Formats: sequence, C-alpha cells, structure tokens
Amino acid sequence: MTGKRLDPWGKGVIEDYENLFKEFGIESFDKYQERFSDNRYVRRGIIFGQRDYSRIAEAIDKKKRFAMMTGLMPSGKFHFGHKMVADQIIWYQKMNADTFICAADLEASVVRDIGLQEARKIAIEEYLTNYVALGLTEKNLTFWFQTDYVVPYYRFRDQLSKKVTLNELRGIYGDDLTTGKLFSAITQAADILHPQLKEFGGSRPTVVPVGADQDPHIRLTRDFASRFSGEYKFIPPSSTYHKFMSGLSGGKMSSSDPSSHIALTEDPENARKKIMSAKTGGRATVAEQKEQGGVPEECMVYEMLVYHLVESDKELLEIYASCKAGGRTCGECKKACVERLIAFLKEHQKKRKDAAKTVEKILGERQ
Repeated sequence: MTGKRLDPWGKGVIEDYENLFKEFGIESFDKYQERFSDNRYVRRGIIFGQRDYSRIAEAIDKKKRFAMMTGLMPSGKFHFGHKMVADQIIWYQKMNADTFICAADLEASVVRDIGLQEARKIAIEEYLTNYVALGLTEKNLTFWFQTDYVVPYYRFRDQLSKKVTLNELRGIYGDDLTTGKLFSAITQAADILHPQLKEFGGSRPTVVPVGADQDPHIRLTRDFASRFSGEYKFIPPSSTYHKFMSGLSGGKMSSSDPSSHIALTEDPENARKKIMSAKTGGRATVAEQKEQGGVPEECMVYEMLVYHLVESDKELLEIYASCKAGGRTCGECKKACVERLIAFLKEHQKKRKDAAKTVEKILGERQ
C-alpha cells in the first residue's frame, strides 16, 4: 500500500488491516463470524472485511441463487497462501454457488511477461489440479481463460471502456498505470460482472473473495455495475477480504521466491527443511523461552498451524497459551508442524494423481 492507494500489482505488505476500514470503506466481517463459524478463516478473523456481504448471507440463508467469482494468476507454484482462496471457492461451491473461476493468462502475459502457453500450463497443472485435489468438482462450475472464452464476454468487456475515463483509472491505480495494467483492470471488471449477463445466468448476488490489495478492482467493478444500470440489471458485486499469510522468513509470501513458501507439490523432505529453518517468535535461548515465553504472533510456524494445519480452535489455543507461558520450545513446535504438514502433503499429492479425470472433464466442458 502506497499512501492512501492499494496496488493490486505491487509487492508491498499490508501492515494495518484496521486502517483499511477508515481509508477505503471496507467493512468489518465481525457480524458474520458466528453465522459462518464453520469456516475456520472466518472463525479466526483471517477473513476480516467485506463489502455488501449481507446479500450473500441472505442468499445462503434463504437458499436463493448466488454466484462466486474468483481469478487465479498463473505465475508460479501453487502454495499454501493460494490454498486459502481455494478453500473459500470450495466452501461456496458446497453451498451451491454458481462457481466462476478465471485463469488470468492475459494479465500474466501483459503485466508479468509470462508467455500465454506457459500461463495456461501453470493454470492447469498448478492451480486447477490442486483445486480439484482439495475438493473442487465440476458441479455448477465455469472455468475459463481470459484469452479463450466466448463472444458475449468479449463484447461486454469492450463495452466497459466507454463508461470510465483515464483520469478515473489513474485515481484508482496511480500515475504509473501502463497500457497493460489498464487493459487488465477492465478485463477483470468484465470477469467479475459477466456472470450476471443473461447468457451466463442473469442478475444475482455475486461474491468475490480477495486479498485486500485487490480492492481497487472491486471498487472499479462496483462503479461499472452502477453506470450500466440502464442497460443491465447488475447487482453490485459483494466481496470479502482476507489477511495474507507471511513468507517463511517473515516477509511476503511469493510464488517467485521458493524460499518464502511451501508448494502443495513440495517434496516432503524439502518441506521439512523449510519449516525447520522458518522464522519463529522464540527467544534466543531455551532458558529465556521458559522464563519469558514465546511470541506466537511473530511465528511463521504458528501461522501455518492457524491457517491450515490445526482445525480445532481448542487445540490451537492450547498451543498458543503453552508458547506464551514458555512451556513449549520452538523445536517442539516445528517438529509437530512438520508431522502434520508432511501427512497433509502426502495425502494431497495422492489426490492430485486422482484429479486428472476431473480436470479433463472441466476443460472439456469449456470447449
């Protein structure tokens, strides 16, 4: 975040999530925590913000039609930071959402300089295959590439440019808005809104789960929804915002930095080494740890447990309390994390092998 602007293409770390409520009008997700406590990201405050989520909550409660739309950036290995979004996709699909997943091969090409064929390969082998192994099915699913879709989508995307000025886009994205970023922003708005076109199911509430850095795209898209109200019956899209996982060394987790993440295709032994060398909130010596206690809030190993590896809140609180009281050393915590992580990776990688038929079916259905 630079000044009072969020950069969806940047590499910055958001340090003050509370500030987003004041600066950008994002609302707290707190009032939905009890209602959706089955989702550990909700329970633990990882999903912390929202725009217009009441429409989605009502659709779920009253079993009305709604859609979930998200995109994937095929730029590298699918890691545990990405798994958080995949889990949300699958959660909504299980609640009968019309599920739309866009592979942003165009954005990968024009903004990140990745070849289209390479982007498509990454999207399928890394993202879609992992999604299926995690539980995604072909039920109510539309999967597409930005460069290979259908005519109504492209016709609508091109119409969007008449409802926004270059100065408005610079106001949202900054003065360093390149032609590629401009085209990408308008394409993403089309990705989010097009499920409400008659060709794709018509007007209905739509939720977009994103990291907070993607809010500029949400704001632009909500503006488009209002500006096209005379031509379409768009409902402004709802959104949820989640906190990012930290990298293993404490900075930002990045696909381009293998040392910062653990991929879901990671060799288990390599994963073990990464956890054993990860940054913790421990003290300099065991004696100091026992006397002063650890700082789990600064521990990347504890963060892995919070986000992915411990489902029980009671067990997680016990781990937290033991660390704070000095009754748990970093070595013990790392060993326990490694055991859970390796068990998960081995089981998941078996599921990846079984996912091929479903992936082929999903890709076949888009022909």
